[in-house]
Order: sequence, then structure tokens, then C-alpha cells
Amino acid sequence: MVFQLERFKSMVVTLHTEIPTKPKSIAFDCYKTLFYNTEESWIKFFEEIIHKQKIPLNSENFWKKWKKYEVDFRKNRTDLGRPYNSPKFKTYQEAWTDCFKKVFEDINFNGDHNEAGMMASNHMSKKPIFDETLEVLKSLGENYKLGLFSNADHDWIIKLIKTHKIKFDFIASSELAQTYKPSLEAFEFLSKGLNEAKKNIWYVGDHLYDDVLGGFRAGMTTVWINRNNEKITREPKPNIEITSLKEISEIINHIS
Repeated sequence: MVFQLERFKSMVVTLHTEIPTKPKSIAFDCYKTLFYNTEESWIKFFEEIIHKQKIPLNSENFWKKWKKYEVDFRKNRTDLGRPYNSPKFKTYQEAWTDCFKKVFEDINFNGDHNEAGMMASNHMSKKPIFDETLEVLKSLGENYKLGLFSNADHDWIIKLIKTHKIKFDFIASSELAQTYKPSLEAFEFLSKGLNEAKKNIWYVGDHLYDDVLGGFRAGMTTVWINRNNEKITREPKPNIEITSLKEISEIINHIS
């Protein structure tokens, strides 16, 4: 049930459950939540790999061939029902290097998949930041413990955070926790790092599977940032749906 509340009319906020309690900690996903990560930027980046190695593909075709294997990795890296059956943990750089190797084998090209994997990994530490990110995090950090958990290699997010001088009380990654969201272990790792009960944490992310499902299973209040007016395509629904990070402070201030 969606609650349409009079006091939220000026905000692009949707409550899909009862009015949440105020958080003691607020934690965030990284990419597409705090920083840009678009398909267009990836296709453009693939031109660099093509130029470097003289690969006989255009960037869009190269991207599609690589992405097919990358999606397979994402689909199979975590068994939620039987976590003990999940495959051995791989970093993104390891997995992406494997994907490049498979593409080069498919097109019978003697490419350097290790170099391509390294370049793709470095690309993730140079993503641009959303306009409101710094302002919102600074404001929220005055009253709440802030955390970050991203499905990412750890050095990517550390470089991004240092570049923009962002302050978090706890920073974690799938590499550091050796597990990927939406596994329960990922959110338990976050909870322990923040030294806060899961029920007192709001988790903010852009992904309905990794972030909303994972946060829900952990007992956190889930905040889905829906910047592109997408439809909810799976259960559970997020507790809160927003279109800008600025709406987090606004909704907290309206909760009695």
C-alpha cells in the first residue's frame, strides 16, 4: 500500500510501507547512488581499450560481448538460498579480467585480458559525483553515523572518497567483506562496522535486488533512489522511494 501523506506533497517521496522510525545510522550504496556509472560512459571507455590494443571491434559491440559475460558473473556469484553453495569470492577486477579473456577467445584475438581488466578497474575509481552528494552527506553527518557498503573493489571507493574528501564513520566493500549484496552477510558486516543494530539503519541504494532486497532481509529500512522514474519490478518494495538524495533529510524532518 502506498501512503499519500499531505505533508509530503511538496516532495517527490513515496512511502510503500508504514511511516518509518527515525534512523540512528544512514548507510549508502556507492555507484548510481552517490556517483554516476552510466552505460554510455562504459561504451566510451571501451574505446580506450580498443585503441590501446587495436581490437577489431567497435566500442558498442565490444561492450555488448563483454557485458554478456559480466552479467553471468553477477547472476551466479551469490546463492541466497544456500550461501554455502556460492562460488569462491572473486573481486570485480578478477571477474572482469576473465570476461575480457572470454571475449578475446570468442573473436580469436590475441589480446591482453589482464591489461584490459586493470584498465576497467581503474575506470571505476574516476567516476563523477552527483551534484547533491557532498551537500547531503555533510548535512546528514552532523546528526547521524554514516556508512557505505558497495559491491566494489575496495580501492575504487577509497580513491573516490579521498578525491572528494568525504567523511564516513564506516566504509566497506564486497571485497573487504568477501561477499556481495544482497547477501545477509554483507549487511551484517555493515551493521557491525557501524556498531548499530540493523533495525536502526536506513540503507540507501539504487538497485532493487542488491540494495532493497538485501536491506529488507537484514531488517533495515530501505530507501530506493529512483532517479530515472523506473517501475518497481520485484518484491519486496522499498520502504521509501526518492528521486534525489536531498529528500532524505526532508523526510526525516517530517517524521515525528
